[in-house]
Amino acid sequence: MQGDRRDWRSNAFRQRLLAGAALIACVPFSTAAAAQTAQPAPAASGQAASKHAVEDGLTPQALYIEADSATRQGDTVTATGTAEDRVYARSRGHVLRGESLSYDLANGTATADGRVEAITPDGTVIYADHLELDRDLTTGVGVDFATRFQNGASLMASTVVRRSEKVSEMNYAIFTPCPICDAKGPKTPSISIQAERVVQDEALHAILYRNAVFRVGGVPILYTPYFAHPDPTVERASGFLVPIVNYDDGRGFSAETPYLHVVSPSEDWLISPQFNSEIAPFLNAQWRRRFVDGAITVRGGYTYERNFDKAIGNSLVANDRESRSYLLSHGNYDPAGPWRFGFTAEHTSDKTLFDRYAIRDPYQDNGLYYGDRRRLITQLYAERQTDRSYVSIAAFRIQSLRLDPRFADNDFRDANGNKVFESDENLPIVAPLIDARWEPHDPVFGGRLRLKGSAVSLTREAFVGAPILNPAMAPPVTTGLSGVDSRRVTGQAEWRRTVITPQGVRIEPFVDTRVDFYSMADLPPMMGVDSDQTVTRSRLSAGVDFTYPLVKRTAKGDIILEPVAQISISSKTDIDPRIPNEDAQVIELDESSLFRMDRFSGYDLIEGGARFTAGGRATIRWSAGRSASLFVGRSYRADDENAFRTTIPDSLTGDLYDPTGLASSTSDWVVQGSYSPSDRIRSWAHATIDGSGDIRRAEAALDGRWGRRNAATVSYIVDRSNPLAGDLNRNYEFVQLAGQQFLYGNWGVALAGIADLEQDIITRSEIGVLYDDDCLRVEFGFRRDNTRVRDSGRSDGVYIRLNLATFGGSGYGQSDIR
Repeated sequence: MQGDRRDWRSNAFRQRLLAGAALIACVPFSTAAAAQTAQPAPAASGQAASKHAVEDGLTPQALYIEADSATRQGDTVTATGTAEDRVYARSRGHVLRGESLSYDLANGTATADGRVEAITPDGTVIYADHLELDRDLTTGVGVDFATRFQNGASLMASTVVRRSEKVSEMNYAIFTPCPICDAKGPKTPSISIQAERVVQDEALHAILYRNAVFRVGGVPILYTPYFAHPDPTVERASGFLVPIVNYDDGRGFSAETPYLHVVSPSEDWLISPQFNSEIAPFLNAQWRRRFVDGAITVRGGYTYERNFDKAIGNSLVANDRESRSYLLSHGNYDPAGPWRFGFTAEHTSDKTLFDRYAIRDPYQDNGLYYGDRRRLITQLYAERQTDRSYVSIAAFRIQSLRLDPRFADNDFRDANGNKVFESDENLPIVAPLIDARWEPHDPVFGGRLRLKGSAVSLTREAFVGAPILNPAMAPPVTTGLSGVDSRRVTGQAEWRRTVITPQGVRIEPFVDTRVDFYSMADLPPMMGVDSDQTVTRSRLSAGVDFTYPLVKRTAKGDIILEPVAQISISSKTDIDPRIPNEDAQVIELDESSLFRMDRFSGYDLIEGGARFTAGGRATIRWSAGRSASLFVGRSYRADDENAFRTTIPDSLTGDLYDPTGLASSTSDWVVQGSYSPSDRIRSWAHATIDGSGDIRRAEAALDGRWGRRNAATVSYIVDRSNPLAGDLNRNYEFVQLAGQQFLYGNWGVALAGIADLEQDIITRSEIGVLYDDDCLRVEFGFRRDNTRVRDSGRSDGVYIRLNLATFGGSGYGQSDIR
């Protein structure tokens, strides 16, 4: 009987509290706007009160009242109003509303009944059916109490006793970070915590619970005798974060339990152990510290375990247990003045550690130079920037986690049955790399002068042939050869002036000159070539750019035509075969790079001779941000440049191909466009097309949204620049898709995947069921990894992603699906 009675009381007070909360949230009487009535800025429903706050000129002991009727007996003032026109009272910066109110002038205490609303000087709003306040109007007793925080969270209680200005004790209370009403009226919150006793300690910035029951959609799912979480007004506080739960073929059932320890407002620790049912735990940790002039983040992980992915079939290898770890850190120091400094330190003990243990976001862009997908970078750098100058000095090394490019497109394995990865010894150590620019303040011959300088030193441990070395320098036997070291110093000057004719034609004459000094060591032994070489080359260019933008305005929008042309003449620049091509192996021609004098991203290849470049962009703009745009352009040079061609990797016949699209006298066509028919659909595309009409490279993407939360993104990328057939072909073609579709209310499906069209396989895929509302998102799904990096081959697993308002989440970014 006693248990039944407790359940009945529990349900009764819960229904009463939710009804009161719904009344507070849904009935249109002074809510968030009323919180501002104590402030100088008036809100729509509190203009009169705000006016009194500014103009009534009350003394500290005075009382201001607006009411239908008010009487005074001795020191007690009593006032009454109606439900539609409640009593308004103000004293010592506090505002009090209610259907009836009494105030003791001698003691400074107040009592209010009937839809009571109290506003403190800091803007906090509380509601109750009955409220008693002490001499300071900061402590007291309330019945059917409720308050809402600025982030929308609500706290309700059957009774409340405010012990002090900072501590409130509530009985039979409910806390929810979710909305408790919608357009249809009151609703059950998605997430709530119900407790017999709750203490809100504003000094600790915490809410403490006793005998707490967690409810999802009103259904109890968890009971705990004690529980606490930060006050919703706290940006961050120490405590456990939402766990990350999934299942993987290699690790088995896996649960990661992050714990955040906040040391100070500028420092915290994140300890996140990963517990696995099939293998040893993996400890992840992160330390962050922000300084006055900088910040540092150190992230790492450690385990002592076998390489459970080493053998085919995912079986554990005996006697393979050892320490395995990773380090991902970065920092920057930006003091007052033109200089700033920074570093990154990234390393992992295993090539597939991030894949096997599902380490989140290991490839990030930090520092001056970035690694890329499956490459880590360790660097030191310094920068100095002013209005007219810039200089950077850096040194870095790279760790590659990629498969050996010779075997990346097949299932090649070494004698032990393991995948073969790119050797770090094939990648150079760069130290230093210097880049500088300077412009004088005053014009030079009526135009802008810019001086540039660059210097770099690269050291390689292992010998690497084509495409780094020119095919003419590649020896037939490379066994035992040292890596080629190179150093380069470049100086460049550019002058440009802009003239606009009365007809609106923009004319920009320019002069560009450049000098390169190269020094190479340990070149392979070739006929008549020493191992150490010094090479000097130069280029002098002059030309003019023409643009003539045309705009036509119509009733439906604007039409813009932008024809562009460039004529340039440069001195002949012979590409010396002794110079390694470290930084200009591939060029991405687009609308901006097509008209540059140096169209390569690096310095090792250089263009010369006479050329003519032309293109044009057409743009149509409608109302509400709708637009369509298309650019088409091409470049013509007087002569072919066969030095831009390189040997096809691993070609036994020494076949050459053009990876740049600039070796012929006519460049590839550059086609670039975008189309946004509404603010819910966006698309863009870019392609380079050779003279025969075949696509060399192309990218396209489409983002769409429909309904309130449905969305999808589709992207496509293709590279057909390598003409060799068979396993040695390096072409690729991928389609990537990610989206979500809601089918019924807050329930829907989510999916993501990458398809390798060249290999006719889906490399990664996810599909799941999701629930998403204003304060809760949970996704259950299945994932498959078909990438060729892992020795065990395909990996299947189950994932759970969870986000809770106020309490944080386990994340939704598919960082590996890209």
